[in-house]
Amino acid sequence: MGASNKNAQDNIQPKGNKKPLQVLHISKKDSQEINNEQNNSQEDIKKENIAIKPQIIEDNSVKEIEDSSEKTKDFDIYQQNLTQQDLKRPLNFSEQNTDFQLERTVDEFDFDESAFLEALNANEPIGATGETISGKVIAIESDGLYVDIGGKAPGYMPKKECGLGVITNFKEKFSIGLEMEVLVIKEQNADGMVTVSARALILRQSWEKVSSFAKNGELISVLINGFNRGGLTCDVDGLRGFIPRSQLEDGQDYQSFVGKNLKVAFLEVNPESRKLVLSEKKASLVSKLTSLELGQLIEGEVLAVKPYGFFIDLGGASGLLHQSSLTNGSIRSLREVFREGEIIKALISEIDLEKGRIGLNTALLENSAGELIIDKQKVMQEATERALKTKALFDKKEQDK
Repeated sequence: MGASNKNAQDNIQPKGNKKPLQVLHISKKDSQEINNEQNNSQEDIKKENIAIKPQIIEDNSVKEIEDSSEKTKDFDIYQQNLTQQDLKRPLNFSEQNTDFQLERTVDEFDFDESAFLEALNANEPIGATGETISGKVIAIESDGLYVDIGGKAPGYMPKKECGLGVITNFKEKFSIGLEMEVLVIKEQNADGMVTVSARALILRQSWEKVSSFAKNGELISVLINGFNRGGLTCDVDGLRGFIPRSQLEDGQDYQSFVGKNLKVAFLEVNPESRKLVLSEKKASLVSKLTSLELGQLIEGEVLAVKPYGFFIDLGGASGLLHQSSLTNGSIRSLREVFREGEIIKALISEIDLEKGRIGLNTALLENSAGELIIDKQKVMQEATERALKTKALFDKKEQDK
């Protein structure tokens, strides 16, 4: 029992398929080479450490950490001092000395275009030059008055701009609260005040009125208030009118017309140059024109032959028979048809009261193109009957106006 088997360990077999551990045998020569390589690598590392000199690097992170720690301490102290009420109250960043910044951007959801335009209109200056504004008198001074026109500052009206002519009872004519229309004649100054005028508005309205009269060929009666070497002067709704001597029926003793009324027509109306020229002769012509009608057959004498047509005397007025309205045929010369001093018949095709002009037509009297050239006498003899056929044409032209 006490006997040991020396070969017991040799008889033990490994379990499973595991291979027995293998022992690596290193010779003495190999171990010396490994030691030499390790010594060489350590010497290289020492040399590199000696070659690289240490550099001093300023590291701000340490300072930032210290600062942040200080802020953390302050915040901890602040939290310790909070009461129960303070904890329930919402945090207000404006009460704390923090670095938080609230940034707001405008997007399509909180941009109100209508409100933006309304704000622009509210800040838009009131009273551009030439603009008519309704206002109310709020203050009166010796040299002018102030009118509330709805702007940030009232409008100022100098005394000379309060009306036409000289105003003697200034404070009686204008009272506080009086509503009136004014015209802006000077835009805002540094104080936001504009200069307004009632006189300029009256004159503008007068120019508009006389321009309409002239366009419609209306006649007016004026009082002659002066004269000069060229003619007579008068007043027309606050405007200075002038009647040249050549436009008077009798211009020899023209000075005798002062203080008398004359019936005149408008010869020239120019608001920009403030030129208003009137004519007594044109008034006589317009009076005759108003008695005429479109399509009416008239008889007159050929006064002159021009390259573009004939001038026909209608008894105190002259009409133009243009070559385009002469015949529907082709002609070589106007004198082939009519000559000066010849009595002819023609239709009135145009009446321009503003220019005092009458347009005539003989082509409408033809039954065929060029008939007037071939048989002028027959056309003139049958002119009255042929004019009746064209009446419907002129009635339609009148309705289309």
